[in-house]
Amino acid sequence: MLKSIPPILSPELLKILMEMGHGDELVIADGNFPAASHAQRLVRLDGHGVPEVLDAVLSLLPLDQYVNQPAAVMGVVPGDPVVPVIWEQYAALTEKHEGKTIMLEELERFAFYERAKQAYAIVATSERAQYANIIVKKGCVL
Repeated sequence: MLKSIPPILSPELLKILMEMGHGDELVIADGNFPAASHAQRLVRLDGHGVPEVLDAVLSLLPLDQYVNQPAAVMGVVPGDPVVPVIWEQYAALTEKHEGKTIMLEELERFAFYERAKQAYAIVATSERAQYANIIVKKGCVL
């Protein structure tokens, strides 16, 4: 155990966060996301939800301050009545860690899948909320 490192962050995920450079992206995926078939590097955090993983990740990883939207979610498929209230938690967590409001980019479902394939890594969770996937872009420590 180490001080000040959230215990939810596994050694494998900590290594990935350290390896990532400015502009690299990390997907934190819900339980329905096809993580294994899309990941270049896959970390499993079964039994955890996206908000708790996002909170822990953002405690260490700065968001890219040089882009307008350093975080993206999978937009609701047209005609689907789901309202992803979990996005409110994401907005609150990004503001908590960045000290300012971060507008979440909404990507069409298949555009999200394609971007996820290019991500440095995907973290697979057991999150059950629909449209709970999020991509974060790493920034610089200033």
